[in-house]
Amino acid sequence: MTDLVIRALDESDAHLFDSLPDPLGVGRALARATHRPDWKRVALRDGKVVARAAWWGGPDDESPVNINWFDFADGEEAAGTELLRTSPFQVEYELILPAGWREDPATLAAGEARVRAATAGGMRVLVERFQYRWTPECGLPERPGRLVFGPEADDAVILDVLRRVHSVTLDAHALRAIAEGGLDRAAQEELDFFHWCPSPREWWQLAHTPEGELAGIHIPAHNPSGPCVGFIGVVPEQRGNGYAYDLLTECTHFLVERGAEFIAGATDQGNFPMAANFAKAGHPVVQERIHFLPAI
Repeated sequence: MTDLVIRALDESDAHLFDSLPDPLGVGRALARATHRPDWKRVALRDGKVVARAAWWGGPDDESPVNINWFDFADGEEAAGTELLRTSPFQVEYELILPAGWREDPATLAAGEARVRAATAGGMRVLVERFQYRWTPECGLPERPGRLVFGPEADDAVILDVLRRVHSVTLDAHALRAIAEGGLDRAAQEELDFFHWCPSPREWWQLAHTPEGELAGIHIPAHNPSGPCVGFIGVVPEQRGNGYAYDLLTECTHFLVERGAEFIAGATDQGNFPMAANFAKAGHPVVQERIHFLPAI
């Protein structure tokens, strides 16, 4: 077998990225995403692409946020591993998979091969997540009408609410941030994400009971690919009242009232209460994603 050549692409040869099959339909899933040619890398053998990877970030990001497209040809799993291992971008990998991918032998084999290649390259699984996509055909869930919603302009107040929410979180990314830097770090990472989104700051909303007690927070947002549920969180003392559903419903209405024709959302598969709320609010699962942490 001839030696492997791994290199980045540019505008002149970006077409090489499309020379491999796409067995998991990642291209369709990322139809609204934009990948920079110089953030795409390929592995070639005898001039033929045998593995590829694309890193993604926002239009103003100086470095990628994650890698969300990774493929290799049949028999070239090791080439895929080498492509990941030698990358200058050591960021999280989101393996995008069809909903129910383990139920189909072809997608199961393709998914498991990518898991093996990533772990052989030193990455480790953090969490598996459901990806949702609401469209008008799903129908608008009725607002329960139990909470009062309003904007909050003070980032310090938002940070305090996020700390309270994350003190009892089930979210794997937040739990990792807490383990590494405490509640302050977890809250700050959420706030940084909210600011990173190109949607208006005045969209951020707190929710209170009619008696004025804080219930939680929801962040209707746009990421670079479109409208999304940016965050849903209930403060600890209000858990058990089903308010996450109220927050999600309000977030859905808020975005639709501002022209959203679809709404993306996600939650950890182990977060059974939030997954149940997405289902109850009519947000169907359209993908599954496995999140890997980089080798470093």
